[in-house]
Amino acid sequence: MDTLHLGTCSWKYESWEGLVYEKGSSQRYLAQYAKIYNTVEVDRWFWSLGKQSYGLPDPQDVRAYDQDTPESFRFTIKCPNTLTLPFAYQSKTEANPWFLDAEVFYRFIETLEPIIPKIGLLMFQFGYLNRTMFRERSEFFDSLDRFFTLLPDSLPYALEIRNPAWMDASYFSFLEERQIGPVLLSGYWMDDLDAQLQQSGTHLHSPFCVRLHGEDRKEMEKESGGRWDRILENHDQELRTIAPKIVQLAQEGKVIYINVNNHYEGSAPLTIKKLLNYLQEADT
Repeated sequence: MDTLHLGTCSWKYESWEGLVYEKGSSQRYLAQYAKIYNTVEVDRWFWSLGKQSYGLPDPQDVRAYDQDTPESFRFTIKCPNTLTLPFAYQSKTEANPWFLDAEVFYRFIETLEPIIPKIGLLMFQFGYLNRTMFRERSEFFDSLDRFFTLLPDSLPYALEIRNPAWMDASYFSFLEERQIGPVLLSGYWMDDLDAQLQQSGTHLHSPFCVRLHGEDRKEMEKESGGRWDRILENHDQELRTIAPKIVQLAQEGKVIYINVNNHYEGSAPLTIKKLLNYLQEADT
C-alpha cells in the first residue's frame, strides 16, 4: 500500500525516547523520526494570527526540516490560522482582514520553498462554523471558491471543518470538483470516522487526511502528566472498524495520510503500531 502514509502530529516529545528516539543520541529528533515514519504533521505555523500582524515560518527552521528528512518524506502542513479565522485576534465581532487572503498564502508558501517537493498536503483548518460567522453554508463555500481559484494548481490542498452538519454529500462533491481533499477528524464532537467515510461516498478526492485527534485534550494532558509513552484511552473499536475501508481506498489508488495525535489514545507511536496490525489483518 504505497499510497498510505502513517505519521504523527508533531514529533518533539522526550517521552518518545525508547519508542522512536535513541536515548542519548545527539541526532535531532526529526532526523531520527524520519528513519521510522515517512510523514509528519506540522502545526507550529498554524498559530500565526496576532493583534496587528501575523507570523510566518522561520526560513532556518524550514531548511533544517529539509536537511533532516529524505526526498521521499512528506509533510502535511497546517496553514496559518491567519487564513482560516473569520474574526480578528481574540474577537467575536471584528472581521479578520486576512481571512482567506491569497496574498498571505503566497507569502507563506515562499517561506516553505526548500520543502515544497516534500509537501504531501496543505491543510486549511477551520473551527466550528455557524451563523455568527456565515449566514448560510453557501456563503462559506462561495468564499472558499474565490480563494482557491487564486491558488496554484500544482499544490495539494485539504480542508478541515468541525461542523458535522455541514459534511454531507454536497460538501464532499464541492471538494472533489475543486480537487481538494477532505480532512476526516476523529474528535471535537465530529461524527465517527466510519460515518464520515460513508458520507463521502464516491466523492473522496485524494490526497486526503484522516486525523486521529481525540476528544478531550486537557483531560488527556492531565492524565498523561506530560508523558506520551503509554495507552491511556483505548480506541481499538474505531481503529478496527476503519482499517478495512482504509485498505480498500489505498488499493483503489487513493493517497491517504493518517496523522495520529498523542491526545487520541495517549501515545501516537503506540497507536500507529496497533493500527498497522489492523491494516495488515484487513489486507490479508
